[in-house]
Amino acid sequence: MSEIALRDVSRIPESERTNGISNNGNLIKPRFESIGAKADEGHKKDTTSLVEAPLTTNGTESSGAMLANSEVEYIESENLKDVEDLENCLKTLLSELGSKDWVSVCDALNNLRRLSIFHREAIVSILTDTISLVVKSLKNPRSAVCKTAIMASADIFRAYNDDIIDSLDPLLVQLLLKSSQDKKFVCEAAEIALIALTSSVSPLLLLPKLQPYIKNRNPRIRAKASMCISRSVPQLGVDGIEAFGIDKLIQIGASQLSDQLPESRDAARTLLVELQSVYEKSHVPEPTGLSEEPFIASWEHFCQSKLSPSSAQAVLRVTNIAREGLVLDS
Repeated sequence: MSEIALRDVSRIPESERTNGISNNGNLIKPRFESIGAKADEGHKKDTTSLVEAPLTTNGTESSGAMLANSEVEYIESENLKDVEDLENCLKTLLSELGSKDWVSVCDALNNLRRLSIFHREAIVSILTDTISLVVKSLKNPRSAVCKTAIMASADIFRAYNDDIIDSLDPLLVQLLLKSSQDKKFVCEAAEIALIALTSSVSPLLLLPKLQPYIKNRNPRIRAKASMCISRSVPQLGVDGIEAFGIDKLIQIGASQLSDQLPESRDAARTLLVELQSVYEKSHVPEPTGLSEEPFIASWEHFCQSKLSPSSAQAVLRVTNIAREGLVLDS
């Protein structure tokens, strides 16, 4: 069999043997690339093995091109070190973020993360341009670039809080898309970034940005948006919910109760239970001699006055079940 194999190999054109690809397009010997030469040594790193394909001129991956098995190191925020040369890093940041070399882009994204953590004020003047380039990387078909850009987004949210609200829209739509895709490690990174977003940006500013996505045609995007809303609303507090409009929020929750994915429905239930609790704290019922009925009647009347009969019934069913569960637990 070895002689037959050797004869088969000898038939392969020299140019294709040099590139490690047979004439039928099969990979003979993968080429290994390693990113992270500039990464922080001595710190914990998340290493993922990816299969990366060279890109065609229109930015898509070529199925017939040679595959390269690339080992990419993703450094957690708490393990990032400061940049060694701040002046040079600032001078080259935008050009490297816009580079056609994806390895250079990954290095630049990690430098952006370092600058956001250690030198927040240094890039305020170029933050808008920087975010535009991060969005470009989020759209990159290479998983390594995409995930590093997602991690950079999370660090930007934590560093700049409400200051990024005017530049948030393109970031938000990409993170919702990435959190809804099938690549697990990209999806998980995007979900972490969305959690960072909802914990870093004021709910009063963020909720209007999230509202349009609960009507998106993609059920996964609707689910992720619903989850973000359910995480943001409790941070408003009683006064904040009243200021935003509890009637708007109850309509959001009611609309998601019958949505396609269970994540949407679970987020809606969490939101509605929170709204019921806030409503009962802020609306003191008239005494009737009964301990529970005034609260139930008040919430029931509010739901019926703001929702269609079928939606009000669904909301009351959810909140009554939650109330009964609390009574049983006590």
